[in-house]
Amino acid sequence: MNTEIIDPRYIDLASWPTEIAVEAMLEGQLAAVAAIKAQIPAIANAADAAAVRLGETGRLVYVGAGTSGRVAVQDGVELYPTYSWPRERVLFLMAGGLAALTESAEGAEDDEAAARHAVAEARIGAPDVVIGVAASGRTPYTVAAIVAARAAGALTVGLANNPDSPLAGAAEHGITVRTGAEIVAGSTRMKAGTAQKAVLNMLSTATMLRLGRVHRGLMVNMRVSNEKLLHRGREMVRDIAGVDMAAAADALDAAGREIKPAVLIALGATAAQARQALAQVGGDLSRAITAWRAADA
Repeated sequence: MNTEIIDPRYIDLASWPTEIAVEAMLEGQLAAVAAIKAQIPAIANAADAAAVRLGETGRLVYVGAGTSGRVAVQDGVELYPTYSWPRERVLFLMAGGLAALTESAEGAEDDEAAARHAVAEARIGAPDVVIGVAASGRTPYTVAAIVAARAAGALTVGLANNPDSPLAGAAEHGITVRTGAEIVAGSTRMKAGTAQKAVLNMLSTATMLRLGRVHRGLMVNMRVSNEKLLHRGREMVRDIAGVDMAAAADALDAAGREIKPAVLIALGATAAQARQALAQVGGDLSRAITAWRAADA
């Protein structure tokens, strides 16, 4: 496997001056990110399909083992604070369970039966989108979970760092980012992990774009959970609605600190009217603003 081979350029890495070693690591990281470019169409296609499949009830399910599983969890846990994606609509199938996030789970990544059981126990089906991540593309737990999820009718995405992998082949949408040999041979938390993190960021963000959770480049579904985010939320309402900061603050308070209805309230709607207008267009703020202004004209 390309991610496991020894790159002869780095045989003497441990004896290099630290600054030179770090520079080499950076070059590797940049090369890993650059390798994603060839997979842009695959990432976009997967995101478009995911947005359609998720609808009103579907779940995003992340599957992985070891480093790849931890990278996957990192992406998924950010969806609630960033986009108010419901916590109950994100699921993590980690080889060895969530305890493996901080502790080694020896042998868990080879347990295909556990993967099939996890898919069945979670009742994964047609509305769900299941994303499997493995640098090798061969991790038995992850491949088995993707095979089982696809058989159950879920939309499946396989992200790997080696070509012609079973994982990418088993998934409906295969994404293969060829990051090659690691500077420290086999340490896939480096180049492969960086590329995985970037791809998952792009995939989940593009999905949220298609689901109407971004407006004019702003996180309009963001959870306002602290003073910093409260100020940011007020600025969003101010900028989108074209009102002053005081009016934006009042609107955000009236909306229970939810940005989308706050924008419509700032434009003259009541809280009930704002929520109804959003419900009628599936939460799409652009369409809700257009409809409100047309009705108010």
